[in-house]
Amino acid sequence: MTAERELIAAIQRRAGAAAPGVAGLVQGIGDDCAVWRPAAAEVGLVTTDTLVEGVHFDRAWHPPRLLGRKAVAVNMSDIAAMGGSPRFVLLSLGLPGDEAEQWRDDLLDGLAEAVTEYRAVLIGGDTVRAPAGVLLTVTVIGAADPERVCLRSGGRAGDSVWVGGPLGLAAAGLEICRRGLGADPQWRQAVQAHLDPAAQVVLGQKLAAAGLVNAMMDLSDGLATDLAHLATASGLGAEVDAGLLPIPEIVRRAARVCRADPLAWALRGGEDYQLLFTAPPANDEALARLGALIPGAALIRIGRLIPGAGVFLQDNGRRREIGYGGYDHFRRE
Repeated sequence: MTAERELIAAIQRRAGAAAPGVAGLVQGIGDDCAVWRPAAAEVGLVTTDTLVEGVHFDRAWHPPRLLGRKAVAVNMSDIAAMGGSPRFVLLSLGLPGDEAEQWRDDLLDGLAEAVTEYRAVLIGGDTVRAPAGVLLTVTVIGAADPERVCLRSGGRAGDSVWVGGPLGLAAAGLEICRRGLGADPQWRQAVQAHLDPAAQVVLGQKLAAAGLVNAMMDLSDGLATDLAHLATASGLGAEVDAGLLPIPEIVRRAARVCRADPLAWALRGGEDYQLLFTAPPANDEALARLGALIPGAALIRIGRLIPGAGVFLQDNGRRREIGYGGYDHFRRE
């Protein structure tokens, strides 16, 4: 069992970059609070997310290093959705006490690695014993240009609806892992999407700086739910064309193996962590050009915002309502 002081020391060793003066930081780990000096020309962004063992991950097949990376990435995706830049990270870590020291170290290594990749600094947090299972809560503090912050509520009727990459990969990867097939190389792309997602921070920054989008958020609970959130916040409805949804062939193959519906994974699977945004149709060509310049981005126009309420799917001549059909922690199945 890890003693708390040992755990804190292990975290602090991995936060070596959190020295005073870094990115406005005055005091990092080692005091009752971290202290930083915000830049006068920026607004602050704060987001937090929790990963719970048995709900969001399974220790039996989620490597600890990748779990640490994912805990950071899911929060960085929220910063990306605002068009912002990450600055600081806080970690609250609950461990049951049955984990091996190597498992703990790998988890912390992955987390520290991801914090560095997103150009942020780990500045503090909390550690507790969690008898029911591993609990990871990460908070990210970021910043953005006050004139360019992207909200969900800015959509306008007639806007094109875009996504920043493929849909359904993470859902396919999750099901492949559940079936014990994750080691098969043919599923590598899908498994990675579930175990080690990447936040589209650079894309979010470029979209915000270009001033081409009206509303933006990230895809965490599935397109059906997240587009409903965006449309509702904008006081509108939305219409999506099933034929335009970027569902990769690997998702379709996995669906055949798992006897699942690839369209359902794309609409309701969740954890895609692509950016979802809307823009005037006049900006379609400019957005396509911008997307082509950003490594890893694949901007796809999938529908439009419409007057009224509800999110509708057009599929082979049929129109059906799909709003809020994605992941819900508290829905009774």
